[in-house]
Amino acid sequence: MVTRAFNNLLIMLRAILCDSGKMPSSTTSRPLGFLACASAGALWGTGFFFGKIALREVSVGHMVLYRFLFAALPILPLVKGRGERWTASEWRLLLIAAFFGVPLQFLVQFKGLSITSLSHAALMIGTLPVILAAAAAIFLKERLDAVGWTALIASTTGACMIALGGHDASGTSSLLGDSLIVLSVVIALVWLLGNKKLLLRHSALEVSARSLVLGTIMLLIWVPLQYGIPPVHGVSMKAWLALAASGVLCTAATNLLWNWGMTQVPASQGGIFINLEPVIGSVLGVCLLHEHLGLIAWLGGSLIVGAAVVLSTRGEVASEAIQMESV
Repeated sequence: MVTRAFNNLLIMLRAILCDSGKMPSSTTSRPLGFLACASAGALWGTGFFFGKIALREVSVGHMVLYRFLFAALPILPLVKGRGERWTASEWRLLLIAAFFGVPLQFLVQFKGLSITSLSHAALMIGTLPVILAAAAAIFLKERLDAVGWTALIASTTGACMIALGGHDASGTSSLLGDSLIVLSVVIALVWLLGNKKLLLRHSALEVSARSLVLGTIMLLIWVPLQYGIPPVHGVSMKAWLALAASGVLCTAATNLLWNWGMTQVPASQGGIFINLEPVIGSVLGVCLLHEHLGLIAWLGGSLIVGAAVVLSTRGEVASEAIQMESV
């Protein structure tokens, strides 16, 4: 069983390298494509959990910087891409998108996480597929039907239920923290829309890799100025492992797995696995960090996840939204 799983992993990694242009391409594999998308969704769901562990010992800025330093190392070989020429306007667009997508989005997001609970933050992130679908309808001129608009209203209602009525007596969650998480999702929209234009001429892996590395360079400049020199001594092995996992597993690996998986399966089918993130994140918060979610929060979370599932499996808007998630 272990040998079979290991062989499947090797096949998947080889296929990912093929897609990056380093090896000849191979035929599509739907089972491995679904496995890649599911793995990416599950790993995304652990990101806030590792973040909570690291934030016990390092500041928000230092946590985000270390996360992307760990993520940039395995991504660096993909920066070169297929050697296609980039125009000056494309580089400008990439710089703007990288600024919104890495330093701005994640500093806001993890500031929110630092003052709210893991389960609340995870459920708020569940609004992403719905916001992406709305953006696809507004900016990409895709049609959002009555069911889509109903899902959008349901997701918004669910987020309000969590933010306004789902706080526990322990004070581990906050309205400000929840609001910052949603704000980070809106900020991510600028990143995704900008990168979407670049995908007309360049591969998703190349765009993602360059955006991530540029964003990491921005963090290297900003974080020491704002938060001081990142600590090296006095950080426990547990925190270092959490930082490494958040970078390698929750950023680099998810990037590779999701982008490759989306080349193997229809977006409307593979995209359903986006919804693993809020589910796994909230379960980790309740089961491992012993957080408490009240009835209102559970109902709000159900509305968010339910709306996301509906929009992840419906027509052209879903496909556009999920392809935006690939960058």
